[in-house]
Amino acid sequence: MNVSKGFYLLLATISAVLTLALVWPFLQYVLLAVLLAYVLYPLQKRLEPRIGSSLSSLSLVIGATLAIIVPFAVMIGLIATDVLRFARSLEDGGPGVGRLEATISERTGQDVNIADTATSGAQRVSEGLLGGAPDALSGLIHALIGIGLAAFLLYFLLKDGTRLFAWTREIVPLPRDVQETLFEELDRLTWAVLVGHVVVAVIQGVLAGLGLLATGVPNVVFWTFVMILLSLIPLIGSFAVWAPAAVWLAITGSTVAAVALVIYGAIVVGTSDEFLRPLIVGRADVNPSIIIVGVIGGMYLMGFMGLFFGPVIVGACKVILETFDDHYDDLEPAGDW
Repeated sequence: MNVSKGFYLLLATISAVLTLALVWPFLQYVLLAVLLAYVLYPLQKRLEPRIGSSLSSLSLVIGATLAIIVPFAVMIGLIATDVLRFARSLEDGGPGVGRLEATISERTGQDVNIADTATSGAQRVSEGLLGGAPDALSGLIHALIGIGLAAFLLYFLLKDGTRLFAWTREIVPLPRDVQETLFEELDRLTWAVLVGHVVVAVIQGVLAGLGLLATGVPNVVFWTFVMILLSLIPLIGSFAVWAPAAVWLAITGSTVAAVALVIYGAIVVGTSDEFLRPLIVGRADVNPSIIIVGVIGGMYLMGFMGLFFGPVIVGACKVILETFDDHYDDLEPAGDW
């Protein structure tokens, strides 16, 4: 590598790092725009020949803003508020907290303070969901700016999606046939993850949340969010929340509500996965290990949107390695791609 190429590579690296630093405070909303653009792009291609690219993009952005982006921001705010409310209830001596602390202390010899732990953890979760904003006003301002940024990016991703994809193919130094295989597999993987696992998990979590709401379990928004996350992890699911909730209802004297929640959870929530997944996904499924690693690591690295992008990133690594193995001989230097 000569001096000019090395210097140019250094400039490219510096500009990439600075761009990432600028994007990072609003990473959740940028990723949301990318996610919506991917989901809405087939509809954009259908509308474009009829009403033009600009009008079709604007129409989809307005519809997505009203139907998805604003409710998404409101949901994040509600979840963050519910997390803090739940922690404060523990701090004020929620049901059984003192008795549980005493039991742990007697059996382990270690003094624990569940309230302090829950409060500090809830604070971190809330700040992560609000993009680092520690209070409601800052979170609201951050959300409004993020919604505007997401809508702006979504418009241009839809309007110029074809040119962006063509530009990507031009700068990727891979043969055309390798690119075709790679992009097709990545598209299949992404759609399977988003539809086959995320959508089903959201439906399961919401169904279970409705059961908690109907039976009078507090902090329903927070627990629904938790059940959505757990529904993404194979062999765990929303059962880890609604079953203890039924036990809590029985202990507090709401026996009828507890029995109703168990029946609802076992019949409606428990069988929804077997019914929904084949109906929505078909045969395009993803290995459960990819989902587990992707969801946990994605949430830790990217916050809420890691719920969607984590499994895609892990699965993409598998696809890239398989494509490299299948097309190893095609990656030899060639004069014309």
